[in-house]
Amino acid sequence: MKKRLFIPLFIILLILFLVGAALVPVAFVTEEEVAPVNKFRGVSWVAGDSVKLEQLAMLKRYHVTWIAQTPFGWQTAYNEPEIRLERGNKVYWGERDSGLIHTTQLAKQVGLKTLLKPHIWLMDRSSGKWLGDVEMQTEEEWQEWFTNYSNFILHYARLAQEQNIDALCIGTELYLSAVKREEDWRKLIKEIRKVYKGQLTYAANWYKEYEEIRFWDELDFIGIQAYFPLTTNTEPRVEELQQGWKGHFAAIASLQAKYKKPVVFTEIGYKSTPDAAIEPWKWPDREWQLLQLSEQTQANAYEAMFRQFWQQPWFGGTFIWKWYPKLRENRRDHLDFTPQNKAAGEVMAKWYGA
Repeated sequence: MKKRLFIPLFIILLILFLVGAALVPVAFVTEEEVAPVNKFRGVSWVAGDSVKLEQLAMLKRYHVTWIAQTPFGWQTAYNEPEIRLERGNKVYWGERDSGLIHTTQLAKQVGLKTLLKPHIWLMDRSSGKWLGDVEMQTEEEWQEWFTNYSNFILHYARLAQEQNIDALCIGTELYLSAVKREEDWRKLIKEIRKVYKGQLTYAANWYKEYEEIRFWDELDFIGIQAYFPLTTNTEPRVEELQQGWKGHFAAIASLQAKYKKPVVFTEIGYKSTPDAAIEPWKWPDREWQLLQLSEQTQANAYEAMFRQFWQQPWFGGTFIWKWYPKLRENRRDHLDFTPQNKAAGEVMAKWYGA
């Protein structure tokens, strides 16, 4: 009589589990569902007359991995095509080529990457116009403006390539030119690609521009200057601010789904005032000594933003506006957008370290 083969129950269950698992179809993850491996954990670095290694090293305590540096081109007026690359000694050392290069090299020493983010500065403010209003009156003037702008941005593209700068922003908040002159921008992007091999983006204003631009497909990620209004109340709670993000979030997610590019907030920040989330783009009043302080409102706004976006697989990160190499002793900066030495800085560190 043959002996019966005894197989323990747990082995039978294990075999059944493995066979069943093998029959389950593999779920392939599409590219747009994959979170960027290294999100931009950035701050907008304020240029000064000097920079020290320890000032940049301080950022590592907050888990910052990127800085944005901002040189300027000088445009006479919103409707004039002239753009000057230099303005003599009237700019900070940190905005000149020598300062940009030195800051970039120091940043590399402490493991920080750089987004080079040139801006246009309108010198004539009497018209009340801003960057988004830049518009020429004739085709000839438009071509002259793009020639001048190309010279400006290609200068920084070459500098970025020579210094192995990690990413370049090709323009910031130039609304009318960006939405009306799509083909000129596509041509410019091709010229930039010839001299610079890093990542490219454009920093679009939160109001209309980011949704109306059509050349996102030519860039590596979608950049948004994310000063979205979130509430009409002072001293809002985190939950109220999260609710305020809902409509903006849906529009941003829809745009991302269309272009299949990561979305990065090339600027986002809040003042340390009770009304910080009502009109986040507004600078503090000149009478800053009279302003009411509310670090909690600023911290709540940071928390709501990170809760809403940070764990989205398509969200590429943030550049917090802004970070000073050294805070002023009169504490004027304390009411400014910076999170330094405030509760908001701890919120940023928590999420950047997650």
